[in-house]
Amino acid sequence: MKKNQLLAKWLNNDLSEDELAAFEASPDFEKYKKIKFYTDHLEVDDLDEDTMLSNILKQKKAVPPKVVPLYKNWLLRIAAVFVLALGITFVYNTLAQQTETADFGEKTAFSLPDNSEVVLNSGSEINYKKWNWNDNRHLELKGEAYFRVSKGRRFEVETNLGKVSVLGTQFNVKSRKNRFDVICYEGRVKVNYNDNQILLTRGQGISFENGKQLKMTITSLKPEWMENQICFFKDNIKTILDEIERQYNIEIELNAKNTTSLFTGKLPAENLDTALQIISTTYNLRIQKVSKNKIIIDEK
Repeated sequence: MKKNQLLAKWLNNDLSEDELAAFEASPDFEKYKKIKFYTDHLEVDDLDEDTMLSNILKQKKAVPPKVVPLYKNWLLRIAAVFVLALGITFVYNTLAQQTETADFGEKTAFSLPDNSEVVLNSGSEINYKKWNWNDNRHLELKGEAYFRVSKGRRFEVETNLGKVSVLGTQFNVKSRKNRFDVICYEGRVKVNYNDNQILLTRGQGISFENGKQLKMTITSLKPEWMENQICFFKDNIKTILDEIERQYNIEIELNAKNTTSLFTGKLPAENLDTALQIISTTYNLRIQKVSKNKIIIDEK
């Protein structure tokens, strides 16, 4: 049965039990229910029948009553429901918070309302609002993302560790646990971290962790993770394994005492065996694959 016929029968309380169950299971049912609730509760003034009759009798010519077939009433009501539904959907999509995510083992690319481009790294999330975007280009980031910002008003990326402000440029922001990294690939980037405010230009990067600040010099034209390489700069083994878990969507159990040695280098994001072999050699560890998605790392 067509959706319009089901909707009309539902509005008239004329659905069978099976039809009603199927209709209530449809994705649009909650929207129709809200619309019906508000239309059912509309109030109109009481009709003064005596006054209406008197006015009709005073007319020189009797106007024959206009008869509208019942099915036309239902069609008009259905049309009104759809128009109202479209209006509600438009307002909701415009005012509601938009969320973009990249699950473990995945990357997500999308465009913002001003055509700024964003690529989310694995295990990351961005929240923003379309409403008045061009005048308030502000979003919240959890994880890591690369931004290619169209020129316009100030563009702000807020994380739980710090905030980045630009006008139009290309840059990468990573906020993982207590580490906050920002790298500028083009233009200028202003970084706010606690009471510090730092201006980065092309090829410069900054990292904050536990109150310590590290400066970086960048030669690449875009983040290595966009080319399936995981890049580390003075990271400990726990941070490295956390990133491997995100990139490969696996679980790693670490049984080792030496977790303070820092690592700077690159690991492949498409060859788990090679990545684990580099970790094993660097830290003198033994790798054991318990299952397809579970790895245990012990000291030798």
